[in-house]
Amino acid sequence: MSLLCANCGKKAQLKIQQMAFMLIAVTLFFVLIGMFVLVMKFSGLKEEASMLEEENAMLLATKIANSPEFSCGNVFGTTKIACVDTDKIIVLRENMAKYSDFWGVSNIEVRKIYPKSDEIVCNLGNYPNCNVIRLHSQEIKGTPMSNFVLLCRKDVYEGESYDKCELGKIIISYEGKW
Repeated sequence: MSLLCANCGKKAQLKIQQMAFMLIAVTLFFVLIGMFVLVMKFSGLKEEASMLEEENAMLLATKIANSPEFSCGNVFGTTKIACVDTDKIIVLRENMAKYSDFWGVSNIEVRKIYPKSDEIVCNLGNYPNCNVIRLHSQEIKGTPMSNFVLLCRKDVYEGESYDKCELGKIIISYEGKW
């Protein structure tokens, strides 16, 4: 009888060891599956954050174009969305030191894209015979993003005042958080 019990103890101890190894193996299996699921879930996170940053920059460009300092408002008869009054921004360009941190961007540029011509940077002396207005130029950080806008101004032809509108882009760049 004592011989049987001694064997029973070793068999029981072996069974306990087998059960412990199986529990460790099952736990490691589920940990590996969990890590695989997490890696798959977060694999596109950086790309998604980059896309969101680009979308935010485009929305910011539209928001700046529709801000009172830029927008046409009711000056040209009706309210226009994404309409930039170039007469306003050429004057704003001369007073940009007051607005250096107002929009939270490192660069704001308004560019006339149609009709196409050589790049001529605007100032009070050559306006309106130019096509690039650089409003806020610091060191460019981040990727520049742009959005199409309508560039409108008052013009005179044969003594008559009229509204002249052209196609343009507002280009901004800011340093994102990612």
